[in-house]
Amino acid sequence: MRAVVQTVSRASVTVAGRVVGAIENGLLVLVGVTHGDGAEQAAWLARKVWGLRILDEERSASDVGAPILVVSQFTLYGDARKGRRPSWTAAAPGEVAEPLVNAFVEALRGLGAHVETGVFGAHMLVESVNVGPRTVIIDT
Repeated sequence: MRAVVQTVSRASVTVAGRVVGAIENGLLVLVGVTHGDGAEQAAWLARKVWGLRILDEERSASDVGAPILVVSQFTLYGDARKGRRPSWTAAAPGEVAEPLVNAFVEALRGLGAHVETGVFGAHMLVESVNVGPRTVIIDT
């Protein structure tokens, strides 16, 4: 699994004109799943994101109870090394990825996080106001 973690003052996800998830003063986490990922990677990634000291004064979301907005993002596994058209073959298919994104969300909630989400597979409008900006890429 791969995640892009950003500190945000606010972030939201809109699907078909309706806000489906929104947070303030927390983390926006874009999550991608590749072949071979499983529940172990989802749990590890949740612990890593929850404890990541990326917020002000080197605090983590767990330290301050910061909310997390999770958005599935298969394009994190895009490969643009050859040509001008990215390949998406490293991204797991939806039937594999969706349960693992859900497992990641549930693992975060199990750790005590307030988690909002987008809608898996939907065309989403993701808006964010970054703080810092601070962005970290995490690979399992």
